Amino acid sequence: MSAELKRLWSGFWQLADPKIWIASTVPMLVGGALAYAHTGTVHLWWFGLALIGIYLIEIGKNAVNEFVDYLTGVDQYVTPDKRNPFSGGKKTIVDGKLSIIETAIIAFLTLAAAFWIGVSIAVFREPTVFWIGMAGGILAVFYSLPPFKLNYNGLGEIAVGLTFGPLIVGGMYVMLTGSLDWQVMLAGVPLAFLITNVLWINQYPDYEADMKGEKRNWLVRIGKKAGIKLYSILYASAYASLIVLVIVQRNPYWLLGFASLPLAIGSVRTAAANLNNLSKFIKANAATVMIYQIVGVTMIVAALMV
Repeated sequence: MSAELKRLWSGFWQLADPKIWIASTVPMLVGGALAYAHTGTVHLWWFGLALIGIYLIEIGKNAVNEFVDYLTGVDQYVTPDKRNPFSGGKKTIVDGKLSIIETAIIAFLTLAAAFWIGVSIAVFREPTVFWIGMAGGILAVFYSLPPFKLNYNGLGEIAVGLTFGPLIVGGMYVMLTGSLDWQVMLAGVPLAFLITNVLWINQYPDYEADMKGEKRNWLVRIGKKAGIKLYSILYASAYASLIVLVIVQRNPYWLLGFASLPLAIGSVRTAAANLNNLSKFIKANAATVMIYQIVGVTMIVAALMV
């Protein structure tokens, strides 16, 4: 493989960042588990195709975000001491792994492929999926892209919660069963709060860079100290929604997610005590991701017990 191909290959996977695909994998598995629990059947082909489509949207969204953040200067404002596994962006353009044009081409190709998969599922499996997929695709594209630039205008957090919560859970369920139950959408709410919290805490390392780049997310708007309060509220809302699920569905297994509560309390304390000590603060980032995974696994188990 030539040096040029190695650069492109390395840049593509740095941009794709498969380790963050857990964000979409969890709600897809919850939706799939609920569909299996309600129908007793599983359609692995369609599930796998939808999985690929969502991953392609994630890569496309990363690519769009990458060149927008580069052009606005946000990526250049991130100093070396603030770069860590939890800071935003993939830094492929800054690192010289990909050019702006190459990043734009990747965005176009991956989103086009995802669109083709969505159309195929709509035609040969379930038409409603097309509109759910279109909603997710639009949120992904305009998360960073003008004219909406959701992440720059205080709507990014809402878009992420909606997409990785009710939208993906409900979309997977509809594709596999051909119907949609409001209780299924409700099952996406705890995940919505938790994935929003992952985004929220991961904005802290980029706080100064986001301010300079005029990325007016809600952390920039309210500040680091007040942000810890919202961090706590999002956790509380996630656990409260698990209780609502127990009441509505009469399924006590949703309470398994409370196994992560001690870790959540510890992450809030860690974040609050280390606002100006990034090396210690990022322990809260890691814990927040772990909590999302723990609750996600327990929700898959609970869904199978419906």
